[in-house]
Amino acid sequence: MSQGIITASYIGATVLFILALSGLSNQESARRGNLYGMVGMAIALLATISGVTGNWAILLAGLVVGAGIGLLLAKRVQMTEMPELVAILHSLVGFAAVLVGYANFMDPNIHFTGIDLTIHDIETYLGILIGGITFSGSIIAFGKLSGKIGGNPMLLPGRHWLNLILLIVTIVLCKMFVDQSAEGGGMMPLLIMTGIAFLFGIHMVMAIGGADMPVVVSMLNSYSGWAASATGFMLNNDLLIVTGALVGSSGAILSYIMCRAMNRKFIAVIAGGFGTTSGSSSSASVEDQGEVVAMEAPEVAQLLNEAKEVMIIPGYGMAVAQAQHTVNEITKVLKKKKINVRFGIHPVAGRMPGHMNVLLAEAKVPYDIVYEMDEINDDFPNIDVSVVIGANDIVNPSAQTDPDSPIAGMPVMECWLGKTTVVLKRGMATGYAGVQNPLFFKENTRMLFGDAKKSLDAVLKDLG
Repeated sequence: MSQGIITASYIGATVLFILALSGLSNQESARRGNLYGMVGMAIALLATISGVTGNWAILLAGLVVGAGIGLLLAKRVQMTEMPELVAILHSLVGFAAVLVGYANFMDPNIHFTGIDLTIHDIETYLGILIGGITFSGSIIAFGKLSGKIGGNPMLLPGRHWLNLILLIVTIVLCKMFVDQSAEGGGMMPLLIMTGIAFLFGIHMVMAIGGADMPVVVSMLNSYSGWAASATGFMLNNDLLIVTGALVGSSGAILSYIMCRAMNRKFIAVIAGGFGTTSGSSSSASVEDQGEVVAMEAPEVAQLLNEAKEVMIIPGYGMAVAQAQHTVNEITKVLKKKKINVRFGIHPVAGRMPGHMNVLLAEAKVPYDIVYEMDEINDDFPNIDVSVVIGANDIVNPSAQTDPDSPIAGMPVMECWLGKTTVVLKRGMATGYAGVQNPLFFKENTRMLFGDAKKSLDAVLKDLG
């Protein structure tokens, strides 16, 4: 394939990637956006493969192995495990950038001199640096999201000074690498920097509390994009540069949106400290706020049958219990009875941006009854029954009433303003932010304890 056709293919793929991002901006066009992205990636792969002049056996083996792993993951990974999958895929992008950087640096066929060599060395250095941070940070994020690593932040004494020192050292090492590369060396500064990048990625994400994990996922998404873009500069590949920039900038914008939804500053997220206690509440904290009122499934069903306006607020508990399909069945029953049912989605519900939207779409909940927090928060005074399924921090009134709370100022779903709130939880454990929720003790709140799916199955059975 001629270089002109390859370039045209790259342009076409870039346009499709942009259309994919545009399509993913809302639920109705998300499927179309995904299709654009897949077609664009297919074109990009074919165009890139056509330019390969040797090593076909290695290339085909890599494609078969990679496609096989991807297909296996797509079949086996549950929707509840999507945040963990996204995190581990980010780590692969970062590690790929590190490997490409070293391969590019050691390639004997690349010859630059003067300012061209300096620019190329800086591109290589930045690509490995960003890739290393993305790789190790994503591994830690995977561990936290999967529960293999605790959600509490690891706050080392003087951690900010440590980060500053690591930054200064990487800048000094960059100067050493560029100088030594001009003389045919530079491997030792590069290796030391790679180790520092790995350590920095680990320390950065370990210092971030579990409540900030949605921001971390989008932040690592941005890092993986910039790593890919740096790789594009190293390889002089325009498509990688543009695609990486699209991913990096969109991830950065999403991080900003998540921070705004949590009333957090991005620097504060990186600094860590959100979610500083364990997920269990002490009996003393429960007694201080009052007593909870528990209900059984038949009573909840009766409440729903007598309601005219119902708001369902899903959280991570719904994902863990895989209760989204039962929720959809309950919605169908209530709508047949002329009861208006809507879903309220907090921007950081779940463990990654859009987590709840994906689960509801999988269960085929109609898009037109799913609303973002800003669209429906003012409607709660008119709601007869709000059903909170496994959510905690996003419906916590202390965000508005307690200035000393870790989630103070965070916008929340104001379900307590409705007539009755039913909260489905396994027990009285706190959320990822590690603070007790006064909502559970309000006079118009009722608790339905147990596994969300089993509880909702019982409610569905009693709806009649």
